[in-house]
Amino acid sequence: MTSPNNRPEQDAPRARRWGLGFSPASTPVLNQLLQSGLIDSQAGPDDQIAAGDCLVEQWSTASGFVVVGACGLVTRLIAPLLVNKERDPAVVVVDPQGRFAIPLLGGHAAGAERLSHQIAACLGGQAVLTGATAAAGLLSLDSFGKDWGWQRGKGDWSALMRKATHVDQPLRLEAHHGSRRWLELEAATCLLERAGGSGENPEADLVVDIHTGAGCRWHPPSLWLGMGCERNTSLSLLERLLEQTLGDQQLAPESVAGLASVDRKADEPALLALAAKRGWPVRWFGADSLAAVPVPTPSAAVAQEMGTASVAEAAALLAAGPAAQLLQTKRIEHANPGELGAATLALALAESQWAPERGQLHLVGSGPGSLELLTADARRALSEATVWVGYGLYLDLLEPLRRTDQLRWNGQLTEERARCALALELASQGLNVALVSSGDSGIYAMAGLALELWLASPADGRPSFSVHPGISALQLAAARAGAPLMHDFCTISLSDRLTPWGVIEKRLQAAAAGDFVVALYNPRSLGRDWQLARARELLLEGRPASTPVALARQLGRADEAVSLHSLGELPVEQVDMLTLVLIGNSSSYAKDGCMVTPRGYPGAELS
Repeated sequence: MTSPNNRPEQDAPRARRWGLGFSPASTPVLNQLLQSGLIDSQAGPDDQIAAGDCLVEQWSTASGFVVVGACGLVTRLIAPLLVNKERDPAVVVVDPQGRFAIPLLGGHAAGAERLSHQIAACLGGQAVLTGATAAAGLLSLDSFGKDWGWQRGKGDWSALMRKATHVDQPLRLEAHHGSRRWLELEAATCLLERAGGSGENPEADLVVDIHTGAGCRWHPPSLWLGMGCERNTSLSLLERLLEQTLGDQQLAPESVAGLASVDRKADEPALLALAAKRGWPVRWFGADSLAAVPVPTPSAAVAQEMGTASVAEAAALLAAGPAAQLLQTKRIEHANPGELGAATLALALAESQWAPERGQLHLVGSGPGSLELLTADARRALSEATVWVGYGLYLDLLEPLRRTDQLRWNGQLTEERARCALALELASQGLNVALVSSGDSGIYAMAGLALELWLASPADGRPSFSVHPGISALQLAAARAGAPLMHDFCTISLSDRLTPWGVIEKRLQAAAAGDFVVALYNPRSLGRDWQLARARELLLEGRPASTPVALARQLGRADEAVSLHSLGELPVEQVDMLTLVLIGNSSSYAKDGCMVTPRGYPGAELS
């Protein structure tokens, strides 16, 4: 299980990624990339190993190099080292100011274009892509599937990319399995129009499928293995059973998302070894959970021994997620000479794809609206996400940052639970998902609801969960008004849609009695036009009518307006749902267009 706010490794497991610098000016950029996790190690003028020597020594084993320097210098250094596009690492060149990230080598296959976007988001710079597909706004057919959690199969990918860049040539497409939401991308729509169909072509150039076969193939994580075995069964027996079963149905091993069994087998050496060798996650289910799953071939003997009539079939169905179907009923294999034990194997097919342990759910606070106020952490999370989910207005403000290969899903304003559920479902399919809120996602926004839904999922069947803070309306309103939050403050929402008004009144009374500076969210709407006036009455019980109030409307947007008033003469009719009301305490005052709350009360000693 990944704990909240713990960013997972984006490419794990992978070879080391190096950052190289040839002058002292490169050190700040390399340090920033190292701190953000975009490079694993660095070599430069202040390090024990020189950058040029590191490039030569690590070329065959590194997944990539980020070089701070001139493109010409880097080109001359890597020229003697080049092998082919399938084996060469990614090379990204960054200028010493961090303004530009240029994928010099391995743009698609090695992920240099993706890395350039991540670096640009981290440094607040710009990715400069010169590839034909990027220039034309097309999907990189030989690499885009990685973002959708797929693994690349066999095929002449170079020929496919040459054909893809000639838009006058027909391009045949077949897509049977995996998430079909990628077909909602505008670039994919153009691809479908060119293919002349719905994505089902028997002689396709590009295939998204769980089967092996002709054409260039992407294999989605749609298959889950359910396995049971006798104690101390040989690993070779399990491997033979697996290979025969996949081979008989022409299923691609790359489409296997993981392995599942009964929890009593959690220490079975061969099962653990098989999963480790293939890099598969393992899910263990209790007998009670397995017994509740209807299966076609239950066994009374297994029920007597394990407490459930099915291990392989039931485990496969449970692991493959909602609406999974059994693709292969349990198949039994016995030991050959020199082997021990016996085993059963069943295969379940996910409704689209299901790989929770690969997925990532990022709660992104987009700030008040201006891209200049978007935090670097949030910007990077948006850059790395495959799908953006959020209310349409908030996504509109972020639209300049979205690439053609990133899917946008617009939700309605009041359908927060549906948006959270969709984002969690997509992440459970193995995708990197950004669930966007305005301001800070942990303040009157989506983080809490999303976390509750995440916690309701099985602990071993969840995507990772991370929260990326944003600048809240409270912070920006205070900055625009002056310095009103220099003493204790609180926030109160006046919306009684989720909180009874009686509870809200108690909070207002407590804030008045405690003399807090108060920020009022959701202060007034067409259907709630009296609550703000009542809140003013309650707060006047604890502070003078001259108390300054700031009305901050449309913060961070083109129509931003901030005005100062007094609590006694607050123009309630000017306030709407786009306004934040910031009310001072008894010592706050306004002067020369600014609102300030002293750090202490009169007579207090300040150091």
